[in-house]
Amino acid sequence: MELSFIQLLWFILICVLWIGYLTLEGFGFGTGMLLKILPKNEKEHRSMLNAIGPHWDGNEVWVLTAGGAIFAAFPEWYATMFSGMYLALVLVLVCLIIRICALEWRRKINSDGWRNFWDTCHFAVAWIVSILWGVAFANLVQGTKIEVGHYDVSGSFVAIDPSAVSTSLEAAEKHVLTGGFFSLLTPFTVLGGLVTLTLFLSHGLLFVALKTSGDLSVRAKRMEAKVLPVTILVVAGWAVWALLAHSNTGFLALIPMALAALSLIVAFLFILKGSEGKAFIAHFAAIAMAVVFIWFLVFPDAMKSSIDPAYSLSLAQASATAPTQGIMTGAAVIFVPIVLGYTIWAYKVFSKRINPDDAPEEPAGLDYKKVREFDTVTS
Repeated sequence: MELSFIQLLWFILICVLWIGYLTLEGFGFGTGMLLKILPKNEKEHRSMLNAIGPHWDGNEVWVLTAGGAIFAAFPEWYATMFSGMYLALVLVLVCLIIRICALEWRRKINSDGWRNFWDTCHFAVAWIVSILWGVAFANLVQGTKIEVGHYDVSGSFVAIDPSAVSTSLEAAEKHVLTGGFFSLLTPFTVLGGLVTLTLFLSHGLLFVALKTSGDLSVRAKRMEAKVLPVTILVVAGWAVWALLAHSNTGFLALIPMALAALSLIVAFLFILKGSEGKAFIAHFAAIAMAVVFIWFLVFPDAMKSSIDPAYSLSLAQASATAPTQGIMTGAAVIFVPIVLGYTIWAYKVFSKRINPDDAPEEPAGLDYKKVREFDTVTS
């Protein structure tokens, strides 16, 4: 089956949606990873949370849209990935829910213990999710234990011979990830987890340096100068490994890889000069090019099989019908510019730096001793 123009278009659009999520929410996770490390007092804690406060929920829309786009444009890709990676994706979902609770509930009770509990939860899940996203994308690059076959009357999966796999699958034949949860964890995918971990951490440091002022911003820049070289080494090591061992498009993927490397180096040079704004833009571009690099490595497959290339799920096989993708394209033409425009507007409105010294002395929230007290109504 040959890939059509509209199928290629939606593969690119899904890449754009993931770029939007990882570049924008990446600094949100990075800020969460710093909550127990960077701030020295409650005012600095609140300043860091206030920096991501207007944006984190809007950033989550990008991942919801990316998942929805995969479901509608490439349903077989969605079915194979979400069923095979079910436990890992549930873990991501639980972590994201805990993060939302931490962001929303921290300020509800005026208690140091309450705030510390939610800061600890936020801190922990930010590190976990940052690793899990990298492991997931590394599995797309490396390939997973996918086989093609069907379920017999007893419910057992029966794989067909790789030589018998047709590019146009019979209705009864399915791509199934048979390896289980722990098959997703290999040295390559674990290193991929460290890639997103270090990228998000350095992205968060740059964001805190850019969005805050005073001593907090200075400490963030100093820490970034130490973290970013480690990020560059980890990213470079994984990228070279991926290019040499797992590229579907050969050395054509070297183009976005080189652009990502150049952007990280430029970001490091800017942070040494104290230009955190320019460094953040360069780092933003590096994450975007890293996503493009992954898409180059995977294309023209949706999911690669590490068992046999014949078992790989191609984009053409995974695709929805042309009319479905045509309707989606019309909706995307209307709504994607609206989302982009709103995102740009929101970041412009909340572009002012936050000074921890301007924060109120008394944190917000109810007195925890009076939470369960009620006024007595007298007649």
